[in-house]
Amino acid sequence: MLKCPFMNTPYAPNISHILGALSIYDLENTVEKELRQYNPNNEKDREIIIISYILKDLMYLSYRHRFVLMSALRSVLDKPDFDFAREFESDYDEHITMAWDETEIADPRGFFADIYRLANEVWKDDLQKASLEDQSTW
Repeated sequence: MLKCPFMNTPYAPNISHILGALSIYDLENTVEKELRQYNPNNEKDREIIIISYILKDLMYLSYRHRFVLMSALRSVLDKPDFDFAREFESDYDEHITMAWDETEIADPRGFFADIYRLANEVWKDDLQKASLEDQSTW
């Protein structure tokens, strides 16, 4: 069974973790300033955000964890009624402040579709390696 990184509990992928790099709580003077240079609705800027921040931030995960996480993302992308906008909502009780809130992202589903597409490009070898393994042995 695949375990959570740094813990001895089963890994249950949650697509909200994908946007962890965009949480700027207590980082308003550093990370927020960096991120706010980009427009998440502009194709080229979005690619920079995804590759340089989101995918880079997820590199602490093993190739197996990233495979399972992208599989979970593919699963929700296949659900036409899934509300991707809620993934951009800040939760001040949980100390989560997003760089861009749900009202600033013109196409939240498209944003996540781009994450999936770019992850499959950037992590191609690792995702293929994981796909060829017997996942029941993890």
